[in-house]
Amino acid sequence: MNYRHGFHAGNHADVLKHLVLVALLDALKRKDAAFFVLDTHAGRGRYDLRGDQAKRTGEAASGFVRLREARPAGPPALRAYLDAVAECDPGEAQSYPGSPLLVAHALREQDRLAACELQPDEAAALKAVLAGDPRCHVHNRDGYAAVKALLPPREGNTRFARGLVLIDPPYEAQEGEYAPIVAALREGLERFPQGIYALWYPIKRRATLQPLMRKIAALPMRSALTIELLVRPDDSPLRMNGSGMLILNPPWQLDAAIEPTLRPLAQAMGDAGASWRLTWLKQEPA
Repeated sequence: MNYRHGFHAGNHADVLKHLVLVALLDALKRKDAAFFVLDTHAGRGRYDLRGDQAKRTGEAASGFVRLREARPAGPPALRAYLDAVAECDPGEAQSYPGSPLLVAHALREQDRLAACELQPDEAAALKAVLAGDPRCHVHNRDGYAAVKALLPPREGNTRFARGLVLIDPPYEAQEGEYAPIVAALREGLERFPQGIYALWYPIKRRATLQPLMRKIAALPMRSALTIELLVRPDDSPLRMNGSGMLILNPPWQLDAAIEPTLRPLAQAMGDAGASWRLTWLKQEPA
């Protein structure tokens, strides 16, 4: 595995993914009961936007940095995301948080995070970022296998009735990633059916996603929501034109919270032809 997220940290895909993640965490925190988060492909936790990797691609400059400089006045979910990123920065606005750091900052005393990272150096960096936080546990292991090993979630004699599983693979195998994704989601739903499952996916040509979506729609969940942002027209298979988040068992009114954020995201980070859409892959009867 050669993927290094440092080249892509803070790009438009990270913005969409983390905005939705913050909204999901906020929804879980509306109730006092503890929740558990499993991050299957956690990365190193914090990324230096001044570093060689970020500068080489410039993806953060055209993504999060551009959004931050646009200072969109916008809906509460967008403001909550920008505030969450700012809280994770050590003070110079020169770093960008990975998903486990955003989760760690959102946890309450009773909540827990299990963050899995397969690459040893990335896992070591993540352990350093989260060091001293007893609510967070870093596992240097395969995240797909962790779905079976760590669900249903428990700590000692404590069982968690609520939780979120974030699946954010690098897609190095591209469409070859689809089979382990479906297997992990099926395993998770069998072991922890009430959990929320959030899958990030890249969009090169949306049509290539249809087989994956058909298989996921057949899984035993209450409902499934797709949230997509394309920063350029969906006409090139050679680059990532956008990305999406697929949420299984989404919390109540997540769609209403997220939909108003998509236009300002596209306006701040998109080129001509940028677009967005929010659709239900499966919806339980009202």
